[in-house]
Amino acid sequence: MGVSEIREMLGNVSRQRASVIANQRNFPEPVAVLAMGKVWRKSDVEAWIRQYRSDLAGG
Repeated sequence: MGVSEIREMLGNVSRQRASVIANQRNFPEPVAVLAMGKVWRKSDVEAWIRQYRSDLAGG
């Protein structure tokens, strides 16, 4: 998933805010860096949200 999908998972925060969050030390490492940007495993981002942003965790 890219920053756009992460934005949605974080409650439609701004692209800038999503980038700041994605660059935090505790955020999962991207699995690849492509010309369009970094990409992450969805499961890694979901686990991060459960641990650090439980208010946004679905279910």
